[in-house]
Amino acid sequence: MKLGSLVVAAVLAAGGHLIAQAPASKDAKPAAAVPRTPWGAPDLQGTWDYRTITPLERPRELNGREFYTEEEAAKLEGRAGRRMDGPPESIQPGLNHAQYLTDPGRLLADGRRTSLIVDPPDGRIPALTDEGKARVARQPNRAASGAAITSWLDRGNQERCITYGLPSASLPTLYNNNIMIVQTPDTAVIVHEMIHEARIVPLDGRPALSGKIGQWIGSSRGHWEADTLVVETTNFSGQQNYRGSTTGLHLTERYTRTAKDRLEMRLTVSDPTTWEKPWTVLLPMRPTEGELIEYACHEGNYAMFNLLEVARDEEKANAAKPAGGESK
Repeated sequence: MKLGSLVVAAVLAAGGHLIAQAPASKDAKPAAAVPRTPWGAPDLQGTWDYRTITPLERPRELNGREFYTEEEAAKLEGRAGRRMDGPPESIQPGLNHAQYLTDPGRLLADGRRTSLIVDPPDGRIPALTDEGKARVARQPNRAASGAAITSWLDRGNQERCITYGLPSASLPTLYNNNIMIVQTPDTAVIVHEMIHEARIVPLDGRPALSGKIGQWIGSSRGHWEADTLVVETTNFSGQQNYRGSTTGLHLTERYTRTAKDRLEMRLTVSDPTTWEKPWTVLLPMRPTEGELIEYACHEGNYAMFNLLEVARDEEKANAAKPAGGESK
């Protein structure tokens, strides 16, 4: 059975009743004729593509500029196209097979904005709090320090196929920039192609989990504000963090169908112990060019095996070297 069919079967098992809708959202303008489900809710279902070459944060050299000019946009999108289609060496020396290994997109986000972050107005993630700075400084950076790879536990959760984490899985990266949404009257499921995260979001008004219960990607609860689906995610376990965030991380996603071929998502990230203030991303999505593909990371995770094997080989080679000399 295909991944999409499996998700549909799972969510339909939830069943349920129709939820009353709250007052209108002011964050986005719904389409003039919003597609609706048989039970009357806005239809957000489908597979959606959020690839874009627009950076998350506004480049410092563009300080104060919210939009690219048409000429700048054409130049950036042209370069992105050449990176994917042309000889890799012509774009970046040493870059091989970029068009086969990555799929970061070719276009800027709608409106030619210079950053996905729309709040704060400078388009950048707010400064860390003093507590956040101290916490980040304590986190090991094995790649920078050159620490030995002694175990699979020395590798990150992404390489170990555990989770890409939130909000990472909702933000553009080098590939797998797709989500699938499935709805029933009292449930929504958001499936992230990156590391097959499937988030089941109750819409029936049930309370949040106890603060004593933490989960890898948190616990989500949703509700409708007119034609906008609002998803609140809390209860992070702390086993995965985003830029040093804590278990106090709070995510608010607002999904609005703004056109037949557009789904807009506004993501607000908050953690008072990490950043001085919340920040918000505006991410327009388009229908995908195909189906959501299974992320079979654990089907022979050869990268992990190879990393450990090479580390052991290096240790043997170093042990064979005489003091101050070459290998025997």
